[in-house]
Amino acid sequence: MDIPKLSLLSVCLMVALQLACAQNSPDDYLKAHNAGRAQVGVPPLAWSETLVAYAEDYAKKRAGDCAMKHSDGPYGENLAKGSWDVNAKEAVQMWLDEKKFYDEATNTCIGGEPCLHYTQVVWRGSTHVGCAKVKCANGWAFVSCNYDPPGNYVGERPY
Repeated sequence: MDIPKLSLLSVCLMVALQLACAQNSPDDYLKAHNAGRAQVGVPPLAWSETLVAYAEDYAKKRAGDCAMKHSDGPYGENLAKGSWDVNAKEAVQMWLDEKKFYDEATNTCIGGEPCLHYTQVVWRGSTHVGCAKVKCANGWAFVSCNYDPPGNYVGERPY
């Protein structure tokens, strides 16, 4: 029995979408965040649909320009952009890679390098996270993760 070409194409598209979604599931975002938190002895984050809705709403607003502008909302926020196939683990890893610029002794970023994305990921007071990814008009991906309660308070240590 021959499978109609349209049906075969539909099956291929469904498999491709499942693979793409599987690399950006809530569990993927949580595992990536919580691996970094575990390294410094901070309790794991829990997934929040409220934060997902906020992240999705803001990400959709940035889809036209993919601009790395913060929402200035009530939550902590990390943003990333990359090629469309960037997955959850890679996005979170961008933030975790800033650890090398965080000086625990002085609680500062070294040499003007960025480290506040890292400190937000590992902020002990944050208990929940929600993330969203959209495709920008230029073909890139825009990822937003929001944290509640927010972190990065001046003078406070992340852990």
